[in-house]
Amino acid sequence: MRTAGKILSVKRAVAVRAALKKAGKKAVFTNGCFDLLHAGHVYSLEKARSLGDFLFLGLNSDASVRRLKGPSRPFNKAADRATVLAALAAVDAVVVFGEDTPHDLIKALRPDILVKGADYRNAAVAGAEFAGRVALIPLLKGRSTTALSKKLQGRC
Repeated sequence: MRTAGKILSVKRAVAVRAALKKAGKKAVFTNGCFDLLHAGHVYSLEKARSLGDFLFLGLNSDASVRRLKGPSRPFNKAADRATVLAALAAVDAVVVFGEDTPHDLIKALRPDILVKGADYRNAAVAGAEFAGRVALIPLLKGRSTTALSKKLQGRC
């Protein structure tokens, strides 16, 4: 499938999810800003994809990233971030959402597995009540967009 074909509207993603469910396929969901793609992201996405048959990736919109990360972010626009993420073999679909959390998107998709990083161990996972289960996966030490940003700004 072409990269552009993997970037879906919420409506299209819900239709794909319904087809997956009918076919008995396991849907996995994860989300994030993915502002500067790095090895930690790739590791997490591959781990998430390995848990099921299809990986939906919820991508924060530009406005959402600004609210969460500050006025200097995102570094890359949502359309560019979505294109890069859709090009990854581990990602089956990218859906951009505008809220600060993917709660409503998860409610619409109702994935079998909701994946977050292990840093959520003691935190509430948005939308968990709409997923079959939550899986927490380990993070790669020292790999983060914040660390990369500081390094690029000469603060490391």
